[in-house]
Amino acid sequence: MEKGAREHSGRKFSAEDMELIIATTEMYPKLSQKEMASTVCELIGWTTPNGKPKRFQCVEFLRQLEAEGLIKLPAIKAKNARLANNSAIPTAEQATDERIELEGIYGCVALNLEIVQPGKRLAQWRKYVSSYHKLGDPRVFGSQIRYMITTEGHDLGCLLFSASSWALAPREKWIGWTAEERQAHLYLIANNSRFLILPWVHVKNLASRALSMAARRIQRDWLAEYCYAPVLLETFVEPPYKGTCYKASNWIYLGETQGRGRNDRNYEWALTQKSIYVLPLQRDFRDVLKGTKPCKAVNPDDE
Repeated sequence: MEKGAREHSGRKFSAEDMELIIATTEMYPKLSQKEMASTVCELIGWTTPNGKPKRFQCVEFLRQLEAEGLIKLPAIKAKNARLANNSAIPTAEQATDERIELEGIYGCVALNLEIVQPGKRLAQWRKYVSSYHKLGDPRVFGSQIRYMITTEGHDLGCLLFSASSWALAPREKWIGWTAEERQAHLYLIANNSRFLILPWVHVKNLASRALSMAARRIQRDWLAEYCYAPVLLETFVEPPYKGTCYKASNWIYLGETQGRGRNDRNYEWALTQKSIYVLPLQRDFRDVLKGTKPCKAVNPDDE
């Protein structure tokens, strides 16, 4: 890399780019940080494939340059101070301005599913789900995998796959399960028990894209963690939601629940009825669930 050149968020900045950035911050000291980022993006041509300025990434880069003493940025206004702290979690109301900034930016970049490990990332995942998911952060036991949906280092949403429901009449009928087969092979079904897109992120088809990515890799991830792999996914969609993203990802609607919890085997708890959706992860899933074939994860590209 040439002397004076830099790189950030996949963009390489030439020495001439850096001189222009420094000169711009000196020439327009009264611009807000967002306005400064927009100006810089326009001058050096830092845009998405659809021509929109990469303002969010540019603000990060400018703050990095300021921390190194290369430029001086205007102070952050009090109401936007939270944006300078990546660990802060905004409320839905506070996220309005950021939603405008993020809307459309991520439509053309690659998504990533990050397996959430114990530590800071797990704490962050739990905060997101506790703050923004209707059902909150669940207390789950047994096999489970959490994903953070990200792009270019920014969090977009959360996924949780955990133990399946104990009994679902539409599911058992669809599989062709006996009670004995269900008891022996229930562990081969994983439940998508939480799915959250953060409220300030608005990207077309993001939810269905994330679900499809998870379906393509969850067998491999589960096998690495637990030495076996599920062959079927299930989830429940509670009104007023319609399950649109699941339908778009080829999940199959099976019917409605009876309004009971996972462990309510004595019909004691009345809950809201939910729509049941499932997604086979391999063609011979029924044979595996009925015990006529061994459990063996497959490469989705070979299906």
